[in-house]
Amino acid sequence: MLSDLRITAVEPLQADAAWAAYTFVKVETDEGITGYAEVTDWRMPSAVAGGVRDLSAALVGRSALAIEQRLQDMHRQSCQGPGGVIQRSIAGIECALLDIKGKALGVPVYELLGGKVRDRIRLYWSHCGTYRARYPELYGKPLKTYADVEALGREVVDRGYTALKTNVVVPGDPARTLNTFDAKDMDFVVSSVVKLIEAFKRGAGERFDTALDLNFHFDTLDVIRIAKALEPYKMLWLEVDSWEPEVIRQITESTSLPVCSAESVNTVREYQRFLDIRAMDVAMFDLPWAGMSACLQIAREAAVKEMPVAPHNYYSHLSTFQNAHMCAVLPNLKIMETDVDSCPWRDEYVTVLPDIRDGHLTVPDTPGWGTELNEEAIAARPWEGNIPF
Repeated sequence: MLSDLRITAVEPLQADAAWAAYTFVKVETDEGITGYAEVTDWRMPSAVAGGVRDLSAALVGRSALAIEQRLQDMHRQSCQGPGGVIQRSIAGIECALLDIKGKALGVPVYELLGGKVRDRIRLYWSHCGTYRARYPELYGKPLKTYADVEALGREVVDRGYTALKTNVVVPGDPARTLNTFDAKDMDFVVSSVVKLIEAFKRGAGERFDTALDLNFHFDTLDVIRIAKALEPYKMLWLEVDSWEPEVIRQITESTSLPVCSAESVNTVREYQRFLDIRAMDVAMFDLPWAGMSACLQIAREAAVKEMPVAPHNYYSHLSTFQNAHMCAVLPNLKIMETDVDSCPWRDEYVTVLPDIRDGHLTVPDTPGWGTELNEEAIAARPWEGNIPF
């Protein structure tokens, strides 16, 4: 009987992602229905995989369809160390159980979430230029000059996208990206940021939606300085991370640019601190890291604040499928992230590719996520220990 569908195994799968590892969760059941989900953490792949293995003790033999109950089991097992990497392991298992339930009921996951409010999702090209700067050997399109950045802007438009996000990329031979260690020379950082955005605008168009992601790389006053320098340009948003909501609110209140934040805040309890003071203009959260239940709750709380949301998604295609179902049900969705330049062989890891046309993703309508992992391809390209730093 469907109600007796029981979990028989929970395990992580890892595959070569060129410069890192893709990490997935596989959950098997006694009826032969298998669920998959992504839980990639480039910098902590062994830890998140270990969390999946540890949590399996609370799951095997129990109902695969009682997802909320399984979440309670996992939170109870990890209650002395909540959040962080273990929350990401929990998120992956939760999403794999959603895949199982959708397949068992013969419905796409979005039907389990209340039904979709859209059929297509606008995407932005993320890490635009970043990977070409860091790993030029993978793409054959080095960014040696700002003319190359301008050409990349034209490529984004030619490929149908209407928005992009980049990091602080400095063209050269070789090109590089600036981070915390470069913050000592903020004159150079600010000058580089302005030149970069101007080059993208020349290529893509002055009114083209362009975002800049500063991550955790600069302190508050330096971020404010960068924001002031970018105010003359039409920006989709300035993205910045901090664990302190008051810091993000200070940045938001200091600039006319929209500010997006909180991708790394993976629990509702912690995220609420940002929402309570309306720290940012756009709320970003990460489905493979926080899980579906947490992301939907955060999105609804953001909607109460009349705040748009934009999910963090820079992984394999499986995560894109998962995010498609979540974005399909979010009334306050602004736009969805996707990496166009990515691991060159990531297409091998799934049985169905995302349907992306004219910069938009069509929401899949087949049961579960709408794609499966290709375990043979994953086994053929094992992760070899690469961890980016």
